[in-house]
Amino acid sequence: MPKMKTKSSAKKRFKVTGSGKIKRKHAFKSHILTKKSKKRKLRLTHDTLVHKSDVANIKQQLAI
Repeated sequence: MPKMKTKSSAKKRFKVTGSGKIKRKHAFKSHILTKKSKKRKLRLTHDTLVHKSDVANIKQQLAI
């Protein structure tokens, strides 16, 4: 059976932590930043974990 290919889009967007959880970046931080508050932009800067309902789908895309 051939190896599973990794989806390139998922490879660029997600990272797996040492404990096996999946990290992601927040959306809405790329442009039109002047109308967003400093507090909002600061919160969007930090990474977060993927929701548990999406983990199986992303692991399949990453061929984990």
